[in-house]
Amino acid sequence: MPYSLRRLLAGLACLALSLASTAAQAGEEPMRIAAAADLRFVMDEILEAFAADHPELPVEVVYGSSGRFRSQIENGAPFDLYFSADIAYPRALKEAGHAAGEVTPYAEGRIVLWSEGLDASELTLESLADARFRRIAIANPRHAPYGARAREALVASGLWESLEPRLVFGENIAHTMQLVQSGAAEVGIIALSLARGPATTAREEYHLIDDALHAPLEQGFIITRRGADNPTATRFAEAMQSPEARAIMRAHGFVLPGEQAR
Repeated sequence: MPYSLRRLLAGLACLALSLASTAAQAGEEPMRIAAAADLRFVMDEILEAFAADHPELPVEVVYGSSGRFRSQIENGAPFDLYFSADIAYPRALKEAGHAAGEVTPYAEGRIVLWSEGLDASELTLESLADARFRRIAIANPRHAPYGARAREALVASGLWESLEPRLVFGENIAHTMQLVQSGAAEVGIIALSLARGPATTAREEYHLIDDALHAPLEQGFIITRRGADNPTATRFAEAMQSPEARAIMRAHGFVLPGEQAR
């Protein structure tokens, strides 16, 4: 091959590598978060604050059922951080080798009775026995921690067997809230963090269910094995411990590690 042609091809190769590098930087793959659905309003605020401090670090978040996310991560789903409404799920992932470090507790959730058209602050669990409540929404207890705790509270109150024929199940706790909003159920047992969110009609129109009726909703997160070498995942994990993030969590009704419920 003539020398001049070799120089031309080498130059084109260098140009191609340069363009590829520039394109990769411009279209940097975002850090991906799998987050329990009870975090929808909270995480949106925290992400907004994080983006203001780190506009160069792209982040995507998907909300859903903690149990389903656990299965997806076990099967290789591309998430760098996993926030679970039940700390048992990230602990199980760590034991199975899917976590890059320790499991970090970040909050304890609470469950409430909530309705779109009624003032649920005037209701109790015993009110659900009233025939006017033809459909009662809870998250699916098989894979949604809030649904499991709702079931425990109904069992402890002696109501589960009589109410079970009237229950409708949400895929996750946000979907459960949507069932009530759409009229598919007159009332639901949802997360306090959602009842106090911007999508509700009134911030205090809910009944806080006694947490003595169910196991704690201790929540935790991990950096996944996939996120081990992602500096954005580490920065976001640190941001979750910041005073600003903790204040946001507290404002939405979460009980933080080391603090008492108010």
